[in-house]
Amino acid sequence: MNLIRRTLLAAGAAMALMPAAALAQDTIKIGDINHYKRLAAFADPYRKGIELAVAEINGAGGVLGKPLEFIFRDDQGDPAEAVKIADELMAREGTVMLTGSILSHVGLAISSFAGEKGYVYLAAEPLADTLVWQSGNPYTFRLRTSTWVQAAMLAEKAAQTDAVRFATIAPNYAYGKDAVAAFKANLKALKPEVEFVAEQWPALFKIDAGAEVQALERAKPDAIYNVTFGTDLAKLVRQGTDRGLFDGRDVYGLLTGEPEYLEPLGDEAPEGWVVTGYPWYAFADGTPGKAFVDAYTAATGETPKNGSLVGYMTAKSAAAAIARAGSTDSDAIRAAFEGLVVEDTPDGPISYRAIDNQSTMGAFIGTLAVQDGKGVMVDWAYADPTPYMPSDDEIRAMRPAD
Repeated sequence: MNLIRRTLLAAGAAMALMPAAALAQDTIKIGDINHYKRLAAFADPYRKGIELAVAEINGAGGVLGKPLEFIFRDDQGDPAEAVKIADELMAREGTVMLTGSILSHVGLAISSFAGEKGYVYLAAEPLADTLVWQSGNPYTFRLRTSTWVQAAMLAEKAAQTDAVRFATIAPNYAYGKDAVAAFKANLKALKPEVEFVAEQWPALFKIDAGAEVQALERAKPDAIYNVTFGTDLAKLVRQGTDRGLFDGRDVYGLLTGEPEYLEPLGDEAPEGWVVTGYPWYAFADGTPGKAFVDAYTAATGETPKNGSLVGYMTAKSAAAAIARAGSTDSDAIRAAFEGLVVEDTPDGPISYRAIDNQSTMGAFIGTLAVQDGKGVMVDWAYADPTPYMPSDDEIRAMRPAD
């Protein structure tokens, strides 16, 4: 007994000297998995957006009386590595939910794993709609504006023109496939006489832009729908401009107006394209969007990217769900996400639809122009996604039974 007593006293003395953080799990941990090295230009602003939101959340008292902490892990853009990391984060690191991913095939892998294990996964940036529809599960939620919705916004603009013959070009993976299918379905519904005379499917980040431009030109389309992004977009724009592909043709660009993709083009930005994007530079003083831009610039010394916005709203959404759950239990967080309203975002209030776990984050749509040697969006507007969503019956038919 004396030995036991001495052991307990020694342990108590040691604990008294330890910092409070070591005495208990004093933070609520969220595991974020992303392509931080492979896609640093996109993932780094996303991480900085999360860190800004976390600083604000913790400055206001944290969540459930504890500081919020994100643990960032790099998956190298590899679905198998992402699943391995997800398992380690939840089983060993004490995280209460998962967030992250840019590439859709990686997000789908994490989503499948989360659904099997009963872990909540907030897919921050993956855009393939199968994530919340055909491959949806009760534990996966998606923040970014649906590909279907953004494609429908562009199709609405395209239907108002005289163009009948359309060509498409998109990266050959889940997101690109969904983006083209959504545009075709929406445009056909609005203008049944349209025909699609060419579909080009370059491998992601391996585009042979010269060959793709030749193929598109041979099809003689009236208009082009572009889904390429990043370095693929820059090569396509350069080759297409040099060879006159875009002359006299309407072009619709999914995501092309996002700073991640527009800024590298500089004065080569293709004027007149109708695009979705993020015109942070044009927000009016006194709006939530401008307040975020100012706070992000002050905190980082950089202007925001669309990823910055998504990262910020990811952290705000996760904190709101945990607070609503009143618990860090996975099933409690899952239930809290269904119908969750997040009030304080730069885009105004958003909610997570119980029918498909998709958020109601909208999208900016406008026209590209070059000003002061830089590509910008002009004549833009923020569009609510609700009118562009499939019907509830259509979504129920797509989603697997829970």
